[in-house]
Amino acid sequence: MGRVDRSLIALPPPLIDPFQRPITYLRVSVTDRCDLRCVYCMAEATEFLPKADLLTLEEIERLALGFVRLGTRKLRITGGEPLVRRDVIKLIERLGTRIGDGLDEVTITTNGTRLAEFAPALAAASVARINVSLDTLDRARFAAIARRDQFAQVIAGIEAAAAVGIKIKINMVALRDGNEDEFDAMLAWCGARGFDLCLIETMPMGDVGLDRCDQYLPLSLVRARLRQRWTLTETSYRTGGPARYFDVAETGTRIGFITPMTHNFCESCNRVRLTCTGTLYMCLGQDDAAEFRPLLRSGADDDVLEQAIRGAIARKPKGHDFEITRGGSAVVARPMSRTGG
Repeated sequence: MGRVDRSLIALPPPLIDPFQRPITYLRVSVTDRCDLRCVYCMAEATEFLPKADLLTLEEIERLALGFVRLGTRKLRITGGEPLVRRDVIKLIERLGTRIGDGLDEVTITTNGTRLAEFAPALAAASVARINVSLDTLDRARFAAIARRDQFAQVIAGIEAAAAVGIKIKINMVALRDGNEDEFDAMLAWCGARGFDLCLIETMPMGDVGLDRCDQYLPLSLVRARLRQRWTLTETSYRTGGPARYFDVAETGTRIGFITPMTHNFCESCNRVRLTCTGTLYMCLGQDDAAEFRPLLRSGADDDVLEQAIRGAIARKPKGHDFEITRGGSAVVARPMSRTGG
């Protein structure tokens, strides 16, 4: 028999939400566990979920590929810290085999503490770029923000990933009185290494044991300060996520701004989040969710799973309702580590 022309195979209709936004990006949390305790992400005394509550890697793969069949083009593996999940590289390898076959890329967001160990395997698994969380270039300040002294391990991990050809973007959460004197230095450090930088506003998710007003720094103010030293030109460059990017003339790299507070990015939202327990959140800032673990463990076939995925996307809201008030509780009770970074 001759080779089948895949262009003639009828494909299922793509995922379109009620506001006519194509859903092409799935963020997949593989664990809520993390080896850091960053002050904007979780409390020091965080209790992690029982391992029995987590989806198996095979269940995660099956559900992720269900999204791919329905038009999802990008998968991002997150946590917690994804590289603390046993055998997660096997999952990434299997998903990587689908790149070019309905999938454009598999990426990860990591805190970098285990990146030195796993960088070669990630590169071999067709991971071409990663996001690494790094909020400061000062070791003592790193230990204060992360509540763990692992700065050297993170830097070693970044160097290892760069050495094997993985493209790196540094994610830096902007913290009032925490790291706001370092944005120029971080941009210069990234530029010297060919890394893009993305600044992120802190979000009112989960109880971190601190008042969010003490952490919140609007990126509109940060961008104005940066322009006193750097030439920033807005660009149409996009990675599929919510960042608004600017070219930095002095470095030849880019800086992105993720602004859920000062300017939400909901009008172009193309993504949903799957937690490590099989809960799908259609919006980061809303509590409505769809549960897939019961379906996966009841023997549901692919058609049933795909119908459930479509049903969930049909409930995707127009946008989130984040706001930060002095002494106020988190808008969303679940922590970011449990939602999927």
